Amino acid sequence: MNPAFWGALATNLAVSAGTALLVLLVTFAVASLRQLHRLVDIAWGIAFTAVATVTYVMSAGYGEDGRRLVVAAATTVWGLRLSAHIAHRSRGHGEDARYTALLDKAPGNRTWYALRTVYLLQAALVWLISLPLHTASYSTEPLGALAVCGILLWALGLGFETVGDHQLARFKADPANRARIMDRGLWAWTRHPNYFGDALIWWGLYLLACTSWPAAVATLISPVTMTLLLTIGSGKRLLEKHMAHRLGYAEYAARTSGFLPLPPRRTTSRHRS
Repeated sequence: MNPAFWGALATNLAVSAGTALLVLLVTFAVASLRQLHRLVDIAWGIAFTAVATVTYVMSAGYGEDGRRLVVAAATTVWGLRLSAHIAHRSRGHGEDARYTALLDKAPGNRTWYALRTVYLLQAALVWLISLPLHTASYSTEPLGALAVCGILLWALGLGFETVGDHQLARFKADPANRARIMDRGLWAWTRHPNYFGDALIWWGLYLLACTSWPAAVATLISPVTMTLLLTIGSGKRLLEKHMAHRLGYAEYAARTSGFLPLPPRRTTSRHRS
């Protein structure tokens, strides 16, 4: 590859970092004015969409057009769907308990603490996790069998995430379920079908970037980081800590897989003779 290629890729990486930072800084300004930092959850998908769009435009003339289009479209569909879902779900609600607890620990000014620990961190994570988008978009390799596997994995992940979110929304909309734990549909097989779907999506995008061994090694950090965030970072771990006090949740957790979809386990009642 000639120096112009590497220069274009390096420039794209820098512009993408600035794009992610801009989206999160604008979100920070709006959230600070409204005293509603849960808005950052909506910005997460938008930031990835912005990075994918910038990368698609800047990679024109360098990468294979089919791969560029698939990567940009897949990221955009995922990002905008996620942001729209979170925006709809949080409409009319106050601050998220996670951010209230985080800011209560602020050693000094709460606003600047939020900027450092939430917004700047998320901007860095968006850039890091987006590495496969850049690598795939600058690849000259035509779509092959591995890319098809990536697309199918992405589609499966989007299906899991979308169906899981829809099932949960319908469950919560029924007043009869107000005090109950959602344990139906996909939620009977995994306690987090939406998080599992997210992980599949980014492993699928990673496969689209695996056009060479160096590319595969260099971008492996992306799906690994996303999976860790979803399982032991700010996803599954914090949500289950919040849900632990709910009546019936311990029994639900005992019979339902924590992440990977598995058939529900049979549990023996402690009162059984």
